[in-house]
Amino acid sequence: MIDMHAHLFPPITRQEAQALDATQAPWLRIDSAERGMIMRGAQEFRPVHSPLWDADARIADLDHHGVDMQIVCATPIMFGYALDPAKVADWAARMNDLTLAHCMRHPTRLKALAQVPLQDTDRACREASRAQASGHVGVQIGNHVGDRDLDDEQLVEFLHHCGSNGIPVLVHPWDMMGGARMKKWMLPWLVSMPAETSLGILSLILSGAFERLPRALKLCFAHGGGAFAFTLGRADNAWRHRDIVRKDCPQPPSRYVDRFYVDSAVFDERALRLLVDVMGSERVMLGSDHPFPLGEQQIGQLVSQSGCLSAQEKRRILSDNAKTFFNLA
Repeated sequence: MIDMHAHLFPPITRQEAQALDATQAPWLRIDSAERGMIMRGAQEFRPVHSPLWDADARIADLDHHGVDMQIVCATPIMFGYALDPAKVADWAARMNDLTLAHCMRHPTRLKALAQVPLQDTDRACREASRAQASGHVGVQIGNHVGDRDLDDEQLVEFLHHCGSNGIPVLVHPWDMMGGARMKKWMLPWLVSMPAETSLGILSLILSGAFERLPRALKLCFAHGGGAFAFTLGRADNAWRHRDIVRKDCPQPPSRYVDRFYVDSAVFDERALRLLVDVMGSERVMLGSDHPFPLGEQQIGQLVSQSGCLSAQEKRRILSDNAKTFFNLA
């Protein structure tokens, strides 16, 4: 099994984070060998456990779950897209080096995705290429930068760079919409995250951006593509009946599902079946969101124990697709 969606947070101290920003930059408070707290300045952000920063603890988890390889990437709070681009470029390079060091403790089991200063296209492209040369197997980006969605010309330029240089891209939702209306019950994660991911996909489709991007671009959206599969019929219907929807998009939205992948983190067999029906089993990859509580608690169980997938479909989702997507031996 290859789990292609998992997170880490290197043991960054508050002093190191202050070099980026004294009040907003995240750091890790380690409270014991097993427990810690992601901090933002002086504020507690999220309690976490040792597999997030300890590679040996991570491998113990993977052994327990029967996972052969895991591809790890930054916890999205580390992106820093709202901060000074020059400082964030240095921060991203430092985080990428630490991520690679985390993986090199178990180089056949762990692979790294890089982060980039996405608010600055030139710097983002340079860091993506530097990270690729240093051993990262791709990059992870957020689904927007402030008010700029993935159809923004500068973000399309970054995606074009990745497609032209063989750098796979994982898009992860972050900085979720909704504000004060998402009061409690983890509603930003339950409602806004799926919406953010769907917004990212549809912004690329309906803007016509996919028409301008190279087909060689390897692009994957986390969390099963959010609400996209369930609402694709609605998008096609709107495209057929409203010229404002199809103004910049020459084909129905469903014609673009071969331009990207999704992970399998949907937590329900009926949702998984729909996802495979919409995307095709060749465009779904095992993703767990490990080691967070909202991730799959038994990595790979939904796919491996599914009664509605064939053995070939399971093999594709659990390993073969990730090997192709990330160029793994």
